[in-house]
Amino acid sequence: MKKTLAVAAALTMTTALALTGCGGGGETKPESSGTSKGSAAADAGKITLWVDTNRQPAIAKIAEKFKQDIGVTVELVVKDNSKIVDDFTTQAPSGNGPDAIILAHDNVGRLVQNGVIEAIELGAVASKFQPVTVKAFTLDGKVYGLPYATENLALVRNTDLVKQAPKTWDEAVELGKASGAAYPILVGGDDSTKASPYNLYAFQQSFGAPVFSLAADGSYDPTKIAMGGQPGADFANWVSAQGKAGILRLSIDNDVAISEFTAGKSPYIVTGPWNLEKIKTAGIKYAIDPIPAAGPQAAAPFVGVQGMAMSAYSKNKIATQKFLAEYMSQESVQMDLFNALHRPPALTSAFEKAKSDADVAGFGAVGAKGVPMPNVPAMNGVWNDWGNALTEIVEQKTANPAETWQKMVDAQQAKLK
Repeated sequence: MKKTLAVAAALTMTTALALTGCGGGGETKPESSGTSKGSAAADAGKITLWVDTNRQPAIAKIAEKFKQDIGVTVELVVKDNSKIVDDFTTQAPSGNGPDAIILAHDNVGRLVQNGVIEAIELGAVASKFQPVTVKAFTLDGKVYGLPYATENLALVRNTDLVKQAPKTWDEAVELGKASGAAYPILVGGDDSTKASPYNLYAFQQSFGAPVFSLAADGSYDPTKIAMGGQPGADFANWVSAQGKAGILRLSIDNDVAISEFTAGKSPYIVTGPWNLEKIKTAGIKYAIDPIPAAGPQAAAPFVGVQGMAMSAYSKNKIATQKFLAEYMSQESVQMDLFNALHRPPALTSAFEKAKSDADVAGFGAVGAKGVPMPNVPAMNGVWNDWGNALTEIVEQKTANPAETWQKMVDAQQAKLK
């Protein structure tokens, strides 16, 4: 990356112009929401980022380098991760928000809808990232974040109970039963009253029933629910069969599932990297495998991508853009964040280094074949009815699972009109 004195000088000059309303590379400021941003005191030599405790040390290192190279201070404000997006949505229009925030990519749709984040230009840098990570932050052809880490579900196998990875769901169940363990395989629900669309999505995908239709460029079409038809019916009937056989149970939620797995009561659990510490502490010897397909297609879990997005109300967009696209994309930064979070890096070269860790390699390989969690606003209205339909089917409360499923799909589609 070229960081010449000429670039630094140009950045300083254009940043100052942008802040006084005289430049900014042709960018137009968002409409004011009752607060005059032009009258607010602005520091041309500073940008503010909202981060959490876990990421702050890694980002602080590159922030210091940015100040040395460019002369712009990066102020890191530590916030509660669970509140960052909501607080940002509320405060950004008033001019009290930061220039950028950390966030999960599935927040992009509603933040764009609310007009509080702005697209960034990655240029050639985009090709250096794993494709799924850039795709996750893309909406309507524009990229709204700089990705730095991924996470997804995979199949974690107790290698003392089963020696080989299963190729299909049926094989997993067969090997699980043969192991003599209490549960052939564990797939937790959201809680003890509701099945988990997230945990079951990889299997749903294997029947060819994605949540939304895909546009020609591979992005989600949020106007068309695609979970219905024969693929959806086949999935619903499969869910019902697993519930009837006692393999899927509402009494097995996520907490119970990991507890039973770490107690050695099942050879398999569908889970994410967030549970690895518990598995290690329990002394379980494990391997990370692809999720086995239940239908005719490959199983593909949702992939979540962590990144940083720029505020549409940033007072220093040029510096913020540069920090995100050129500095947060550096391999050393992505590796620092990996060491802090132990999640597969989004940058391909960093991932190649990090995958010397078997856990990262395992989850990363599964995630590379996964699909981004939809980042469209319509997704927020889908989860509840989707989970309710799955719950009813698992509990055997419907005589016609396919019909129950299609009613849910039709109701969801009606909401989108």
